[in-house]
Amino acid sequence: MKHVAYIVIVLLSFVNVEAQNNTLFNEANTLYNQGKYAEAIDKYMAVLETDTHSAELYYNLGNAHYKLNNIAPSIYYYEKALLLNPNDKDIKNNLDYANNMTIDAIENVPEVGFSKLIKSMTKTFSFDVWAKIAVAFAIVYVVLVLLYYFSYSSLKKRITFVTSIICLLFLCISLAFAFNKFELDKKENPAIVFAQESQVKTEPNLRSEESFRLHEGTKVQVLDTVNNWKEIKLSDGKTGWIPSEDIKLLKAF
Repeated sequence: MKHVAYIVIVLLSFVNVEAQNNTLFNEANTLYNQGKYAEAIDKYMAVLETDTHSAELYYNLGNAHYKLNNIAPSIYYYEKALLLNPNDKDIKNNLDYANNMTIDAIENVPEVGFSKLIKSMTKTFSFDVWAKIAVAFAIVYVVLVLLYYFSYSSLKKRITFVTSIICLLFLCISLAFAFNKFELDKKENPAIVFAQESQVKTEPNLRSEESFRLHEGTKVQVLDTVNNWKEIKLSDGKTGWIPSEDIKLLKAF
């Protein structure tokens, strides 16, 4: 009986938190529509502090910061929204607008050949989607094998055999893409520069030489951590060490 009462209390508290979050979110939207962007941000952050994460919440936070010309926060929250909903056109468009406010002009190193094709195809779907596609092909393959085994007609056996081989091939391909996507996601550790200007060093200490400077809103990839320093890599291939407090990791939810 005590366990049932505990479960009921937990469920009621969860429902209460959800109701409060919905109220705060709606209040924030109202403030945003009234042009009170700073107050709207406070309300959105109150929802975020309850460990609630959604693409819509991050998108609205990005919009509010963009209206206040807060470069780094707007890009940061748009990027986080995109992580949760990578195919949303509105998020992508607003992120492009926000990126136009950044100072650093960093060119992407173009990928060519077969590796570019494979990476492009891999990024078509998320790891979960590729895994579901593989499971679907596996189920179809098993069904075809059973049909082949229980068929008496030679024509049906040939058809099910050929289609099962094709299905097995697509199963292997989708599994390969799933594991490749998993490895790509594991390697990627993006972050946004929040410091107005940050000196990137050649080594993880203040005495080392300055390699280059970055400004707020620039996106980097974190490669390593040593004490209070992060080794970063830019889209043009440059690497260096930046103070940890100058950037915010995007995958930290």
